Amino acid sequence: MYAIVSTGGKQYKVAQDDVITVEKIDAEVGSKVELPVLFLNDGKKIVTDPAKLAKAKVTAEIVDQFKGEKQLVFKFKKRKRYHRLKGHRQQLTKVKITKVQATSRAARKTTKDAEAAAEAPAAE
Repeated sequence: MYAIVSTGGKQYKVAQDDVITVEKIDAEVGSKVELPVLFLNDGKKIVTDPAKLAKAKVTAEIVDQFKGEKQLVFKFKKRKRYHRLKGHRQQLTKVKITKVQATSRAARKTTKDAEAAAEAPAAE
């Protein structure tokens, strides 16, 4: 099962136990965040309906907050004696996908299942 999630204005294809680097998410290391799901594929069917995707959940744990590699920004105009050199390091977050879930498990349990479980005698 995999999903396509959106964060930081970009989209990522994720599966359970994947570790990805995304733009900075404001949260502490070790905390769990929920990412919005745009697409879900469980191997048998594809879900793109927004009503069904509202129930889907992708949970991720923040592993690290760090800066990316330096990117050089060089501006130059020939024959004008103009040149500028600047560097930029993007703030990034490394996240580990802990769970890709199609629907909420609590919503699936019906009252008939709960009554049957309560009435069934315990095996000794």
